Amino acid sequence: MAKTKNNTLKLQFDTTWNYAPAPESKSIASIKPRYELFINGEFVKPSSKKYFDTINPANEEKLSEVADANAADIDKAVKAARTAYDKVWSKMPAKERAKYIYRIARMMQERAREFAVIESLDGGKPIRESRDFDVPTAANHFFYYAGWADKLEYAFPNRTAVPLGVAGQIIPWNFPLLMAAWKVAPAIATGNTVVLKPAETTPLTALKLAEIIQEADLPPGVVNIITGAGATGAAIVNHPDIDKIAFTGSTDVGKIIQKAIAGTNKKATLELGGKAANIIFEDAPLDQAVEGVINGIFFNQGHVCCAGSRLYVQESVYKTVLRKLKDRLETLIVGDPLDKNTDIGAINSKQQLETIHKYIKIGQQEGAEMFQSSCALPGKGYFCRPTLFTNVAQSSRIAQEEIFGPVLTIQTFRTEDEVIEKANNTPFGLSAGVWTDKGSKIFNMTTKMRAGVVWANTYNKFDPTSPFGGYKESGYGREGGLHGLSAYVNLI
Repeated sequence: MAKTKNNTLKLQFDTTWNYAPAPESKSIASIKPRYELFINGEFVKPSSKKYFDTINPANEEKLSEVADANAADIDKAVKAARTAYDKVWSKMPAKERAKYIYRIARMMQERAREFAVIESLDGGKPIRESRDFDVPTAANHFFYYAGWADKLEYAFPNRTAVPLGVAGQIIPWNFPLLMAAWKVAPAIATGNTVVLKPAETTPLTALKLAEIIQEADLPPGVVNIITGAGATGAAIVNHPDIDKIAFTGSTDVGKIIQKAIAGTNKKATLELGGKAANIIFEDAPLDQAVEGVINGIFFNQGHVCCAGSRLYVQESVYKTVLRKLKDRLETLIVGDPLDKNTDIGAINSKQQLETIHKYIKIGQQEGAEMFQSSCALPGKGYFCRPTLFTNVAQSSRIAQEEIFGPVLTIQTFRTEDEVIEKANNTPFGLSAGVWTDKGSKIFNMTTKMRAGVVWANTYNKFDPTSPFGGYKESGYGREGGLHGLSAYVNLI
């Protein structure tokens, strides 16, 4: 309390709330000191006899060491997958395949808390995101495709769906468990077998999934999980007995894969980079839109290819939106991913943090105005303050290139035609968001925007029944829904 001029007492309130730590317990997570390769239903040592460390990005401490597979290991895994396909899985009645997939989904649910903790430890994302989105959505994909396994004649009326054979699948570090489910579930539901490689920085939940697959008594060789870095992924892509490549990752690597499989009979689904436009019109519910922007780029550290990293705001509400965004940024908590209060966790790796800092410097050098949250950062680990850039040119690198971090560029517009032109002026075309009170405006925007997914008055909403994929340098093919089934079959 303080005294005023007339000697009366006035209450002074601190408007900053300090939350007591609310960490999720690590004890629920069982992480082995060393992980081998999962081939033909067993964990086996790598031919190379080499291992690499997987690190907790929040404190830079070693979590485990993981086998580094070489071409000989890939060959062994592909042969196991081919044998399982020829002798067991493709011949099994579809309703029996469905039972296995359903069993995996139920076991994932039963161990959901452990999966969530491991995902946050290994990847750096807040436990709220792992617990409330990643793990439940991953389990839901297995449930969804278990339901389709014996109903393919309804999925493709008047056609016969024939599995492709052995699928080589390579997934990124931003959604390790969800991407594994996204790819494995439709592949095995349609009768294919799988060789899956998780990202080298986030292999632990995929290896935990391997344990569940083993416990579920899935026939040996149906799903093989191989760990390693770029050379391991290249060995999968180049193996002559792989029938299908499913890749989620950078556009540069996607182009390499395209060249590698050109002239072969391999099918491919590529889900690559993005630079999504999030568009706020003057008639939008502004508080809801601001929260959608925060959810679209900051709650996930910007670690999603569909992150709404380009914000376009109609001129008449620009100052209001910018003020609300800055105020909201100041409330965000950056810190321990296992703390339930944390909004923004750790950047996945030191290398990725350096990339983000490089782009922040580029933005400043290009003349954009930067605003960063004043929050304190932990003394150890890979953390980045949420960052806004205003006065950004359309040609600016920070507005054109994928940063994959909590960095948002903001531009203004006056008309629908102007913002459509700006939104489409990018090499990418994965996703977008539109915020407006007018349904007709939403339909006009969605028909003219070159993006695989356009959210209206929401952002980053996913469902197993909905297809996802992009245009241009964001790749081709769709995953999820019926489209996710068709990517793993030949229709005759």
